Amino acid sequence: MSKDAVKKVVPAGRIEIYDTTLRDGAQGEGVSFSLADKIAIAMKLDELKVDYIEGGYPLSNAKDEAFFKEIRKCDLKHSKIAAFGMTRRRGVKPEEDTCLLALQKSLAPVVTLVGKGWDMQVKEVLSVSLDENIKMITDSISFLKKKGRDVFFDAEHFFDGYKDNPEYSLKVLAAAAEAGALRFILCDTNGGSMSHEIEDIVGQVHKALGVQIGIHTHNDCGLAIANSLTAVRAGAVQVQGTINGIGERCGNADLCAIIPNLSFKMGKTVLQKSSLSRITEVSRFVYDTANINLPLNQPFVGPSSFAHKGGMHVHAVQKSARCYEHIAPEMVGNTRKIIVSELSGASNLLARSQQLANMEDKTVVRRILQQVQDMENEGYQFEKADASLDLIIRKNLGKEDKFFDLIHYRAITQKEGPTDKVISEATVKLTVNGKVEHRVAEGDGPVNALDAALRQTLLGHYPKLKEMQLVDYKVRVVNSREASAARVCVVVESKDNESRWGTVGVSENIIDASWQALVDSFVYKLVK
Repeated sequence: MSKDAVKKVVPAGRIEIYDTTLRDGAQGEGVSFSLADKIAIAMKLDELKVDYIEGGYPLSNAKDEAFFKEIRKCDLKHSKIAAFGMTRRRGVKPEEDTCLLALQKSLAPVVTLVGKGWDMQVKEVLSVSLDENIKMITDSISFLKKKGRDVFFDAEHFFDGYKDNPEYSLKVLAAAAEAGALRFILCDTNGGSMSHEIEDIVGQVHKALGVQIGIHTHNDCGLAIANSLTAVRAGAVQVQGTINGIGERCGNADLCAIIPNLSFKMGKTVLQKSSLSRITEVSRFVYDTANINLPLNQPFVGPSSFAHKGGMHVHAVQKSARCYEHIAPEMVGNTRKIIVSELSGASNLLARSQQLANMEDKTVVRRILQQVQDMENEGYQFEKADASLDLIIRKNLGKEDKFFDLIHYRAITQKEGPTDKVISEATVKLTVNGKVEHRVAEGDGPVNALDAALRQTLLGHYPKLKEMQLVDYKVRVVNSREASAARVCVVVESKDNESRWGTVGVSENIIDASWQALVDSFVYKLVK
């Protein structure tokens, strides 16, 4: 190992985080990032203080090539940018290889080179001799080292290769070390290795070569997180993965679970303590940017990760959160959520509402709980409709606010021919502060038109409504056996500059269910 490499050895107890969301994550089905998206995500990752951000493969497309130009204009405070690419092609000199030249041109301070670590792939995919594969690897690393780059070597299919021919797989890594690679990433490319195999092989490699090992796992067996943590136990000093585990096939190792597990469960130094609480924020930013619905039960960062619904659970959590929470949600930037539903007890309501918590008259609590249970029996759902629940509580406490009264509303949809555009129009007539207000608005659909008409009717009286916007709209059929006469449950999510909230409506008429949810959303904003 060179003197330069010795200076860059990872200290004991420290684990590097290498993020490949912008390259490996973008290969997931349905995931597509624009250049602006990639820059924005990179800046968020820098705020999280990940050690390395893999920007992409500069030879693969113009967008990735442009990323490395644009990111140089950004003021990164912590993260180093890495460019990804392959070793030189068979029979081509390094200085003439288009991939290596593109990596050099990217000016990324770190280059991650992928090479074959499985003899079967060398023979059947590359169609070269085993010795030629090693020469391709060493030539490429040496070329980039001479250009002043730190080189990480990704040994593709390493675990499959080691199981078939451990002598050759070790020979590949030893050659990469001799050529000057700084990190040696063992890749479970097919995602088919078991945790005990990962631990055994990483341990053997570490013992045989004594190099600084990284781990790159895929989730095809649902073990990417476990395999990454197991590799660290066996001596790996770098973990590669993606935010939320997005990636090809079943995805990559989820850094949103790996990072807190390393820090809070395994006592490793990872990122910086000041940034660990931003993990949930970064997770949801990536979901929003990729236009992916976030899974409720994602460990650590999911909206339901610290949600409590069973009355017995809530009662215990109020006395000691440790009863049903393995860490405090604030440690990863998440929040505790108390859910009120037909399964709830009085403890849920008391925990959910500060207004109720200090009430001595428990009959009010029981009355509200009975109302909630009756409404859920009709199809209402309050798990994602916290604002509607708050309004029910206020009404039962005699604190109902009358900002307006409905005179009537009407929504129509018109289409004259098979190729004509559908036109939706809504009319809303209200009494607001003793004055009759009547507005008409068009929209992309009847709900959009109702939203616009209601907003226009109220804005002159309540200008704060300008801050509010509808961000999500979901419909669920309640009693599907009734076919077209079935009730529907509509949940609307809204937001302003400070927070998000959900409201709900139920009716046999989807427009009326939507109206109920919209009205609750507007009223809640005015109550705020």
